[in-house]
Amino acid sequence: MKTLDFWYEFASTYSYLSVMRIEEAAKGAGVGVRWRPFMLGPIFAAQGWKTSPFNLFPAKGRYMVRDMERICAARGLPFALPEPFPQNGLNAARLALFGEDEGWIAAFSRFVYAAQFGDGKQLDDRAMLTECLESVGADPALCFERITHHDIKDGLRAQTDTAQALGIFGAPSFVTPDGELFWGDDRLEQALEWTAGLPRA
Repeated sequence: MKTLDFWYEFASTYSYLSVMRIEEAAKGAGVGVRWRPFMLGPIFAAQGWKTSPFNLFPAKGRYMVRDMERICAARGLPFALPEPFPQNGLNAARLALFGEDEGWIAAFSRFVYAAQFGDGKQLDDRAMLTECLESVGADPALCFERITHHDIKDGLRAQTDTAQALGIFGAPSFVTPDGELFWGDDRLEQALEWTAGLPRA
């Protein structure tokens, strides 16, 4: 099965939209999904930004909030922007990276996004992350100990470097097997169609 790489940052509002629907959409298109959590902070820093562009440009930030409210209402999703924004997604991303090998990266990611942008909870709250880990049947103590290891820390750093090398500048982003980059939740269907139309390897 042809596979689409799904690049997402846990602090990203628009990634919430894609996380909650990508598996169903991909299944309908006959395409697999590889979940690729990464950090936008280093990518923003390389552009001289110290925070999200939604904070740097207040009008854009106000628009984003209202846009999210409209889209979530239309899709039947709750939306609550946590304060401060953006949140610190480092531990969530490390846990997700560990969860890739354990088989629960997708479910864990959905639980985290629902807690953060559905309920307005703090992304770096250990109790919230513990609940999400328990919801996927993982051992929280083991997971939190595991993400202190260098292979997980280095793995997330390398994944972020890969995202930057691919030209990714925001989230969510989708990269097809032939290297085509699509940015934004509104490009998910196009990315899936492109992937589905590629010739078999």
